[in-house]
Amino acid sequence: MQRQQIQPYLLVLGLALTLSSCFTEPNYSNVPEISFDRVDRYTIEGGQGVGRSRRDSVIVVINFKDGDGNLGNDIPISKPDSARYASNGGWGNYRIRTFRLINRQYVEVPLTVNRTLYFPDLAKGKPSGAIEGPLEFDQIFQYGTSFQIYPTKFQIQIRDRDLNESNVIETDTVWLPYPR
Repeated sequence: MQRQQIQPYLLVLGLALTLSSCFTEPNYSNVPEISFDRVDRYTIEGGQGVGRSRRDSVIVVINFKDGDGNLGNDIPISKPDSARYASNGGWGNYRIRTFRLINRQYVEVPLTVNRTLYFPDLAKGKPSGAIEGPLEFDQIFQYGTSFQIYPTKFQIQIRDRDLNESNVIETDTVWLPYPR
C-alpha cells in the first residue's frame, strides 16, 4: 500500500527533473540588442500649487538581450564610471533622443533631462550570463500656460559596462505638448 503512494511523487519528481534539464541558456551576442515594444502617453490633470499643472507622462518600453549580462550600473554612479562614459561619447548607458515633426520633417529637440541617463545593474547579484527583458523609461511633458502639440518620436540606444553599444531603435509617434 505504501508503495502506491510513493509512485505519484516519483512521477512528479521525474517530470520536474526532465523539464528542467531541457532548458538551455540563450546564446546572445555580448553586444546588447534592443527592440521597440511600445510607447504609452497618459495625461495627468493638474491641481493647485507649484508642479501640479496638467502634464503628459510618456513611458517608453524596449526589450533587451545581452550575452554576458553586464547591463546597467550601481546607482548612484561612481565618478570614475561617470567619467568613463562621458569621455566615450558624452552619454551614460541609456541614450534617448527626442524628435518632433516641424514642417513635415522630424527635428531633434535637445531636452536637458535626456543628457546623461543611467539605468541600474540589471543582473546585480546574479551570475554572469545571458539576460533579456524589458526596460522602461518615463518622462514628463508639461503643458504650461502657452503650449503647442507636436507629433513626437524617440530614438533609443543602450550600452553595457564594456561600452558596447546596441542598435538604435525608433518609437512610434505620440502627440506631446511643448512650450511656445
